[in-house]
Amino acid sequence: MKNQPFFKRMGFALQGIAAAFRMESSVRLQSIATLMVVIVLAWYKPAMIWWALLLLNCGLVLAAELFNTALEQMIDHLHPSLHPSIKIAKDCAAGSVLILSASAACVFIAFLIEVKGI
Repeated sequence: MKNQPFFKRMGFALQGIAAAFRMESSVRLQSIATLMVVIVLAWYKPAMIWWALLLLNCGLVLAAELFNTALEQMIDHLHPSLHPSIKIAKDCAAGSVLILSASAACVFIAFLIEVKGI
């Protein structure tokens, strides 16, 4: 699959995103959260820095969800039975999504504090 044309590689990426969206409720939930952030940004029309910060955080969370999904799928395929090392790998991947989600929530709260003038 190396050295495929750009649009073919983009197709692979979109297929991966679509598969994760179909299979993982957390990807769907994070996508809905991203849509809500965009709606709030459009409503308040903040400075561009807030758009950049919040959309960057949303993108990082969604990317982490995709990495987590990829890791879980690969591990489950290669070693379907539960093993302590596999549990640690899966838990660490889920933990990375949690940390990024918490960070994104904190940035969103900071944004709300600023726009509300609290």
